[in-house]
Amino acid sequence: MYYLQIILGAIILTAIAVPLSNNYKAIKVKNIVAAMGAMVLFAFILLNPYVAGFFEVISAGVAKLSSATAEGTTFVFGSLFENNPFVFALNVLPLIIVMASISALLWHWRILPLVIKGFSYVCEKLFGLGGPISFGAAANIFVGQVEAPLFVRPYLSKMSKKELLILMTAGMATISGSIMIALSEVLVNQFEGINTVQHFLTASILSVPGAIMYAEIMYPSEEITHQIEDIKEEKIYSGSMDAITKGTKDGLSIAVNVAAILISVLALVSIVDGILGLLSTDLSLQKILGYIFTPISWLMGVPWSEVSGAAELLGIKIATNEFVAYIQLGSLDPALFSDRTKVIVLYALCGFANFSSVGILISGIGSMAPERIPDLIQVSGKALVGATLASCLTGLVAGLFV
Repeated sequence: MYYLQIILGAIILTAIAVPLSNNYKAIKVKNIVAAMGAMVLFAFILLNPYVAGFFEVISAGVAKLSSATAEGTTFVFGSLFENNPFVFALNVLPLIIVMASISALLWHWRILPLVIKGFSYVCEKLFGLGGPISFGAAANIFVGQVEAPLFVRPYLSKMSKKELLILMTAGMATISGSIMIALSEVLVNQFEGINTVQHFLTASILSVPGAIMYAEIMYPSEEITHQIEDIKEEKIYSGSMDAITKGTKDGLSIAVNVAAILISVLALVSIVDGILGLLSTDLSLQKILGYIFTPISWLMGVPWSEVSGAAELLGIKIATNEFVAYIQLGSLDPALFSDRTKVIVLYALCGFANFSSVGILISGIGSMAPERIPDLIQVSGKALVGATLASCLTGLVAGLFV
């Protein structure tokens, strides 16, 4: 019955995007099959017990990174940090700053570009995409939704609407490396004994072909801007110290934005819940959104007995952001969900797909190519839907290997 549920889920989650297509007759079934195949293959490789040792090394590195960050935080905040076992502002936000600095350094040392080129080559050959859009989509695995377009900035003005849709969809269907490390700290109690770093990285990798597939469904086109060899990478940093300095500055900006958004969003959710409570004591934003996402949760492979809890988390992610949803997940009773459901939900929440991200992407990419703002606005709604569905499909695929 579980596999019948999964097959039905895969078909319906794919079919949902078809009515949003600007030319459903031009949809290529082979691209859908290729994306599904790539997602299953990547999941099989990355979630295989034989590669668990590799991720254990990464997890050990993350643990060391966390302890090293704690030393810096202790020096700055002293007893305030030492006397509080877990305070979000002191335990999570500093990790974002440190990880952003490390990412900038790895980019300057040409390590990240090499890895991203490998993934972009796969996307180019698998889907027949151009080099810049393949590179931009793949970059989202490691960097943020606004940072990734920076690497293909010279090509933004020439990209087709489909390529802009792919760029936005991939950006909202994934999370950056700095964020995934911080989120691992938030979920420690909920996922005891489970390598969350492995799952976060796998989720972002799986979501890229899923995002491309949904963009292809909603905006089928044969337009290709450039080939992979045409990419001329801009020199972003003048040296290692410059990379560390700029990376730290960027990380600080991200951390402050995350903190500010969490404060305002949680406050607004509380206000909305208060207003709804006046209408009915049993009514809340979570419950309303939960009803909407109940069938989607079941289609991902979540048992019916656990669907309502998973659906509420998906709704909170869309209305607020992934941080709020993961904080909610981390605070739940660990016995509420089965191990499979926990992993499915972790994957489904892994992405920047929410209403505020639409504005962030339009303004971010629009600042690099102002003449494309009307096109970005035109495809933004499809990008949000595609990114949400891509994350849900990723959760479905991940559930097969738990």
